[in-house]
Amino acid sequence: MSVQVRARRLSVNDIRALKGSGKLICLTAYSAPVARLLDETCDLLLVGDSLAMVIYGFDSTLPVTLDMMIAHGSAVVRATHHALITVDLPFGSYQESPEQAFRAAARVLAETGCAAVKLEGGEEMAETVAFLSRRGVPVVGHVGLTPQAVNALGGYGSRGHGEAERRKIVGDAVAIAEAGAFALVVEGVAEPLGREVTERVPVPTIGIGASAACDGQILVTDDMLGLFSDFTPKFVKRYANIGEQIQAAARAYADEVRTGAFPAPEHTYQSRRNRAGPAVFDDKTS
Repeated sequence: MSVQVRARRLSVNDIRALKGSGKLICLTAYSAPVARLLDETCDLLLVGDSLAMVIYGFDSTLPVTLDMMIAHGSAVVRATHHALITVDLPFGSYQESPEQAFRAAARVLAETGCAAVKLEGGEEMAETVAFLSRRGVPVVGHVGLTPQAVNALGGYGSRGHGEAERRKIVGDAVAIAEAGAFALVVEGVAEPLGREVTERVPVPTIGIGASAACDGQILVTDDMLGLFSDFTPKFVKRYANIGEQIQAAARAYADEVRTGAFPAPEHTYQSRRNRAGPAVFDDKTS
């Protein structure tokens, strides 16, 4: 009798070893069915706080709670066996102090089974990243355009076009990497800056609107598939338009219900009678 051995899930060290490869494949996942479909293709799946807009219809990531992240993170972990799962720490759950960040991260790791957490910020968060790393919490950093700071930044525009801001973002990236982050998301920056950050830090960079020179790339899956159409950033490439397919399928279903074409006999349970007893419903189509 043969025993099927499940493939090993990628580890933090596996991701770290992809520095310089340019082939780190990352996408977001918020639910078990989608995570299951993406798992074999991706090295890292991010349960991002972008679920605020994509799943819950909020205008920003700020309303997301720790409980929401844990619920979605748990679903993604249960559905996968290959990709390293990282869960965002939501706004307000880690900025106050390293101790607050550790309590939030400990809950996320323990209650979801994920491998790592992601947090936003630069030099001001280096102490927190170091605090978490020393206590066994793997951390992915996030610099450049940081959506949790959208109010302070004045919007979602790209960053790093001026010299002062360029130096600030490079300094942020270096500080977070030196503090112990094993990977770094670089979002919404001028292309030369994305390239420079990748050259300056010893850990893999994961670009989203940054540079093809980054060690990996990530997109919001719903953007890539055409499921979320409220706003499409410049850096998004649509690989499918599943949103249009869903609308077409829903219209076809509605038409068939209205005309009586659905459900047809093959979609209903037919009854058969036993000689001694009431009708018994057959689960097989007939």
